[in-house]
Amino acid sequence: MIIKHITKDFEDHRGVISDILVKERIDYVTIIYNNKGAIRGNHYHKETIQFLYVLEGSILVASQKKGEEVEEEVLKKGSLLFNEAYEAHAIKSLEDSKLLILTRGLRGGKDYETDTYKLEKPLIK
Repeated sequence: MIIKHITKDFEDHRGVISDILVKERIDYVTIIYNNKGAIRGNHYHKETIQFLYVLEGSILVASQKKGEEVEEEVLKKGSLLFNEAYEAHAIKSLEDSKLLILTRGLRGGKDYETDTYKLEKPLIK
């Protein structure tokens, strides 16, 4: 799990510009609205990589690479999470939240579940 806290790249009298991703190929862009307490994920992808950007609210993220311990962290507005292929991941909304999911691979449209493998033992219950 790689986490980056996005900062301002440019600011003037018109407002602020912040680059979320730089030089990344993205196949799908998705917005997810979560109610407080909602749990999503508890799966991994064999080919797909995902970026999760918190637009609103806060979430607990859990991630685990094969043979390693589970990592957990709370993310708030402006945080970017990166999950690699084969990295198990899950989220729990600590309050109502709005997430931007940027995906490279088969994780979208008609192929939404094509590269999704549920975990036998959830990271977050």
